[in-house]
Amino acid sequence: MTAPPAQVAVPDAATSEAIPGQAVEGASAELVPKPDVSANPAVIALLDRARLDTGAGQREAAGASLERALRIEPRNAWLWHELAQLRLTQGQYAQAISVARKSISFAGRERRLQAVNWRVIGNAHVAQGKPAEAEQAFKLATELEQ
Repeated sequence: MTAPPAQVAVPDAATSEAIPGQAVEGASAELVPKPDVSANPAVIALLDRARLDTGAGQREAAGASLERALRIEPRNAWLWHELAQLRLTQGQYAQAISVARKSISFAGRERRLQAVNWRVIGNAHVAQGKPAEAEQAFKLATELEQ
């Protein structure tokens, strides 16, 4: 008998912490199946470490863990997305956009992953004061979610 997939609350984009004083588009949490990020135990351990470090406010350490995981699996779109979200929360908006686009390039047919990356891009554009670019990114995310 197979266990049901793990359910976790995953926001569509980074939390409102990413852009102090501004609402974050699509940040409401909903229950979605936890994606299979990797089958590699080392990558899973590094991702777990990064998430713990992020939760503890140690974003530099989290970034280092994600970068190590990406050296193991450089084409892992979910790892690139995790790094994009981290860069967004760090206020590194240009890098968040660049990394989210890299994740999209590796996402293949994973529309949900593409959508959450477009939300990261939209939120980064909002933070940069680029509403037209943000609106376009959020529109793409919405289209992918349908």
